[in-house]
Amino acid sequence: MTPQGIRAGLAGATAALVLTGVALTAAMLPAQAAPTAGYTTDRVGPLPSGCGDLSTRPRQFLTARAPAGALPTNDWWSSLVFKRTECAYSEPLHAHPISFDTYRDGLGLSGNDTPAISGTATGVGEFHYPYVQDIRVGVAGLAAPVVAVDDWSDWTVTPYWSDGSRTLRATIGKGLPFAYFQASGGDAVITTTGTPTVWLRDGATIGFTANGHDYVGYAPTGASWTVTGTTVTSGLAGRGYFSVALLPRSTDNAGRTALAQQFGRYAHAHVTGTRLDYQYAPSTGAVSTTYSFTTRAREGDATGTMVGLYPHQWKHLAGATPLAPTYRTARGTMKLLAGVSTFRTTMTFHGVLPELPAVGDGTGADLATLTRYLSADRANPQARVGEDTYWTGKGLGRAARIAEIADLVNDNETRDRAVAAIKATLTDWFTAPPGKTRQVFSYNGDWGALIGYPASYGSDSELNDHSFHYGYFITAAATLARFDPAWARTAPYADMVDMLIRDANNYDRTDARFPFLRDFDIYEGHDWASGHGSFGAGNNQESSSEGMNFAAATILWGQATGNTAIRDAGVFLYTTQAATIDEYWFDVDGDNFPAAFAHSGVGMVWGDGGAYSTWFSAEPEMIIGINRLPITAGHLYLGRHPGYVRSAYAEMVRNNGGEPSVWQDLLWSYQALGDGAAALANLRANPGYTTEEGESRGHTFHWIRNLAALGTVDTAVHADHPLAAVFTEGGARTYVAANTGDRAITVTFSDGRVVNVPAGRTVAAGAHSWSGGNGSAQPSTDPDPSTTPSSPTPSSPTPSNPTPSNPTPSSPTPSTPASPTLYLVSGALAGAAGQLSGAAGARGTATVAAAAGNHDGTPAGALVYRATGVDLTYRSGTTAFDLFLDAGTAVGNGVQVRISYDLTGDGTVERSETYRYFATDPLPGYEHYTQAAGLLSATGTAGDLRHGTVTVEVWSAIGSQSTTLGLGDQSRVELPYE
Repeated sequence: MTPQGIRAGLAGATAALVLTGVALTAAMLPAQAAPTAGYTTDRVGPLPSGCGDLSTRPRQFLTARAPAGALPTNDWWSSLVFKRTECAYSEPLHAHPISFDTYRDGLGLSGNDTPAISGTATGVGEFHYPYVQDIRVGVAGLAAPVVAVDDWSDWTVTPYWSDGSRTLRATIGKGLPFAYFQASGGDAVITTTGTPTVWLRDGATIGFTANGHDYVGYAPTGASWTVTGTTVTSGLAGRGYFSVALLPRSTDNAGRTALAQQFGRYAHAHVTGTRLDYQYAPSTGAVSTTYSFTTRAREGDATGTMVGLYPHQWKHLAGATPLAPTYRTARGTMKLLAGVSTFRTTMTFHGVLPELPAVGDGTGADLATLTRYLSADRANPQARVGEDTYWTGKGLGRAARIAEIADLVNDNETRDRAVAAIKATLTDWFTAPPGKTRQVFSYNGDWGALIGYPASYGSDSELNDHSFHYGYFITAAATLARFDPAWARTAPYADMVDMLIRDANNYDRTDARFPFLRDFDIYEGHDWASGHGSFGAGNNQESSSEGMNFAAATILWGQATGNTAIRDAGVFLYTTQAATIDEYWFDVDGDNFPAAFAHSGVGMVWGDGGAYSTWFSAEPEMIIGINRLPITAGHLYLGRHPGYVRSAYAEMVRNNGGEPSVWQDLLWSYQALGDGAAALANLRANPGYTTEEGESRGHTFHWIRNLAALGTVDTAVHADHPLAAVFTEGGARTYVAANTGDRAITVTFSDGRVVNVPAGRTVAAGAHSWSGGNGSAQPSTDPDPSTTPSSPTPSSPTPSNPTPSNPTPSSPTPSTPASPTLYLVSGALAGAAGQLSGAAGARGTATVAAAAGNHDGTPAGALVYRATGVDLTYRSGTTAFDLFLDAGTAVGNGVQVRISYDLTGDGTVERSETYRYFATDPLPGYEHYTQAAGLLSATGTAGDLRHGTVTVEVWSAIGSQSTTLGLGDQSRVELPYE
C-alpha cells in the first residue's frame, strides 16, 4: 500500500444446489442472469498521466525500435519511460551493484557503497545508498533533448540518446557490473568526479579510481584512451562500441589489475537480453528458477558474462560457486559469478492453506465464543468502509476469512451469508453494462492495464499497487470457487479473475495485453508498488505482505480451478518473495542492513535502501503491521523464523513504549506465530480492542486460539501438495492439508507422514487430529437474500455492524425508522422531544471547512448537530453512523466525527465517542464515512437518556481544502438504544 457498495440485485430462490460435497441453499447462492461483458474499454476515470500527453501516448518516450506490446511499469527503470517528475531524462535508477542516472550528455554511474543513516533507535529511521556520481559516460558534444527507451528485457533496459548528430545507446541491468555502450558521431567520453587515479593502461583497457571507486573502460582492440584532467576519451578505433565495469573493492593495484583482466575476458560479450524461467515440482516442493543472459560478442568468442547475485540468490544457488570479490549494496552483499550465461536457484515451497484448522476453538466455550463473533458479522461480513478497489478488496478479504472459518466449524448460516456477499460484490464488479462508471474495471490498450474504478492510492493515474488491490479480489474469488464452482466456471467471472492476475503479474509471455510480471522485479525478487518509480531513491515497496496476499491468492485460485499455470506462477511469486522479505524487509540473518541501522526490520524498501517508516504513519505498530497485513493462512511465511517474530514484536513494544494501542488484533496475530500462548493472553485480556479495517473478531480469535494449540510453523518438513503446512509444539508435529477439490487425495510429507484428505475437507493429523470443512457442512435455512440483502442497512448497530450498502445518496431512507435514528439536517438533528420519528427533512449540503492544521481528535471549526429532550433506554455497544462526504478532487482531506451524550440534559457530557478520521478520495461523488473507521477514543460510560441531549460534531482533522457533507436523508447516526 502506498500512503494508504454491494449493488447487485440477488435473484430469487431456486432449488438447493449441492456443490463439491456441501449443500448450500440457492437463497445463499442465487442463479445469475446471463452476464454482460466483464470489463469495459471505455474511459471511465483517470488514466496514467505524466509529462506531455502520456495518458493517450504512453509510448512517446520509446524509440521506434522498442518492443511492441504492453508497456512495462512498476520496475526499477520505469522513470525512464513513465516520466512524471523529470520530463526529459529520468530519476536515479538503482540496479546494483551500480546506480545510474541520465543526463543530456550521457549516462551517470555511481558505485556508492557507503550508507547514509538517519533516525533514532526507537523512532523513524532510514538507510540509503544514494546516487553519488563517480563518472559520466557519453559522446563528445552530445546534447540530447530527451532520453528514450530503445529496448528492454526481463531485468535490463536500453536507454537511447540522440541530438541529431550524435547518438549513444547503453544497456544496463540488475546484477550487471558492466554497462555496455554503442556510440556514434564523436569520441567516447568518460568524465570523472575529481581527477582520476589511473592504475592500469593496457592498450584498449584503462583502469582508474574515481570518487573512491574502481572502474575499467574497455574499448575495441586497436583503440586507446587519453586522459586529460577529469576527462577520459577514446576514438574507439572507429568501431563504436565499448563497455565500462565497476570492480569490487580492492586494497592494491595488483588486485585491481587482476580483476580488470578477469572482467576483460567478457567485456565485449555485450548482454543483449535476459530471461527468467521457473518450474514448480509438487512432488518435491522444489521451485527452480533459471536466470539466463543472451550476449553478443562484439569481438572475441566469449559467450558468458560477469553476474552479481543478491543474497536471496546466492543463498539458494544450485551447482555454482561465487567468486571471493563482492560488492556492498543496498540489499547486502552481492557475490559474483564469472563467465556464466545462466545460473539457477532452488527453493522449497512450504505451502499455504485456505484457513487454519479449528483444532483449538472447535469445541466448548471457545467454540461458543467463536460462534458468537461469527454471528455478529453475519449481517455484513464485508464491513466495507469504502467503494474503491482497495477498500472493497479489504472487505472481500474479510468476508473470505469469515466464510472459511464458519465452514470449518459448521456455522453454515454465516458461511452462506459470507459467500453470498462475496458473490454479489464480485458479480457486480465483474459485470460491465454500457455506461457503467463505478464498481467496474476498464481495460486500456494503450497502457496494457486493467484499472478498477473508483481507484485509490494512484492505482489509476500512476498504476500503483495493483497486486495489493487485486489480491483481495482473487482471494475472495478462490473462496467463492470452493463453494460455488459453477460461478468460477462462468464467463466473464473466471476470465475476470484471470485478467486481474495477468494485469498485476502476467504469467503468460504470449499475452501481449499485459507486460510480463508487471509488479514483480524479476531479478530482485519482489513487488514494486509505484507504477512510475519516479523518486530519487528509486522505486519503493511498503506492504510486502499485501504482495504476498496476491501470490497466495493466485495459488488458491489456480488450485481451486485446476489451472496449474496460474497455480505455479503463484508458487514462484510466493516462494521467491518470501525469501526476499526475509532478506530485505526483516534481515533475519542480520547480514544485509548496515551495522549502524538500529532496527531489525523496515516498513519500506527503496531502490537505494530501506526505511523504518510508512507512507501514512510513524507509529511503531503500523510500521511493523503494514508488512503483516492481511493475516491469512497464506501468510504462514511470516512464522518461518519464530525467534525473529518474538524479537520483532519485542522491538515494537519497546519503540512504542508499551503494548500496541492500534492494530492490536493484527499484531497479536503476528505474535502468535512466535508465541501463541502470549498472544492468546493478550487477546483475552483486551476484549474491547478496535478491529483493524480488514479484520474481524472471529478471525482473530480463531487464528490466535489455534496457533496457541498448533505451535509454530515447522519448515523442516514440506508436502507434495500446495495446500499444506506443518506445525510443531513441544517437539510434536501437526500435519495439515486442505483439499478444495471434489475427489479425495493423499498428501505425503517429506518425513514420510501420509494424510488422507476427503473432498472439500481440511485435515490435521499428528499432535492434533481433526477434520472439518465443507465436507461436513449441512444445508442452510437462511432466508432468501432477495428480501434479506447480504449487506443490509443496520437496524441494530453494534461495534461489529458494517457500513450500509447504499451505493449512492439517492437510496431512500424510511421516514419512520424502526430504530433510534437521527438525521443531520440544517442546524439540528431530525427528531424531537424524544420521539426520534420525524422525517429526515429536505436534502441539502453543508461545508466542512479545511483543517488549516492537524486537528486529529480535537474538533476545530466543527459543524454541530444536536437533538434535545431525548428519552431512550441504553441497549449496548457504540454509535453507528453513515455520513455522506465528497471532497471533490481534493487530495489529503480527512473528516472526523464525535458523538456525545448528555444523559440528563444538564450540560454535562457523560459519554463521548471520537472516531478515526475518514480519508476521502480525490474523486467527485459521495463516499460513506461510517463507524467501521474505528474508535479513536471513548470517554465516560453510556447510560439511559432521560430528557438528554445527543450532539454530533463534524470537522476536518487534516487537509487544506473543504469537504461537502450531505444532509437530510443522506447522513444519519443510529443510537445504541432501545
